[in-house]
Amino acid sequence: MPAMDDGGRGAQAAEGVEPRPHVVVLCTGNAARSVMAGAMLEAAGVDVDVTTAGTHVVERQPMSVRTRAALAAVGLDAAGHRSRQLRDGDIEAADLVIAMAAEHVHFVRRRHPAGAGRTATIAWLARHLPADGAALASRISSMGLAAVDPEAQGDVADPAGGTEDDYVRCALELRQLVAEVAGRLG
Repeated sequence: MPAMDDGGRGAQAAEGVEPRPHVVVLCTGNAARSVMAGAMLEAAGVDVDVTTAGTHVVERQPMSVRTRAALAAVGLDAAGHRSRQLRDGDIEAADLVIAMAAEHVHFVRRRHPAGAGRTATIAWLARHLPADGAALASRISSMGLAAVDPEAQGDVADPAGGTEDDYVRCALELRQLVAEVAGRLG
């Protein structure tokens, strides 16, 4: 999944076209959960640009064999994926940062405080993101995310170190959450 620092906004703004919302999907190593959720969000056909990243990454690593198998189990592939650390430009360009767990929300608040009001866990967004058709930025702003306790938002457990079945269970959980979020993004 290629990452664009401006979420594609430069070319779209030059053409007078309203830029597509930019969504960053965030986990720890950018090797399992964010990879799966990002691939699912792209496959959902929502009109957003997607970047995946991690909070503590060894750069340019391929996803694990278990992540690849879990994606295959839900009919997806992200073969070209390489891990990448969350960057300042990702936060600046993001209309929404979808975190996999409270620890990732805390990371953004601590290291990228300007993104606090645009960051929440996928579990929280699946339940609370307004789907009223207003512009995504205004819906996100109305949620007051910077004041929502990350510990109350809900986590997707990290399958790292687990079995292939653990990864598949994670993919199945993410498939349900991404479907809900995708329906609310549109």
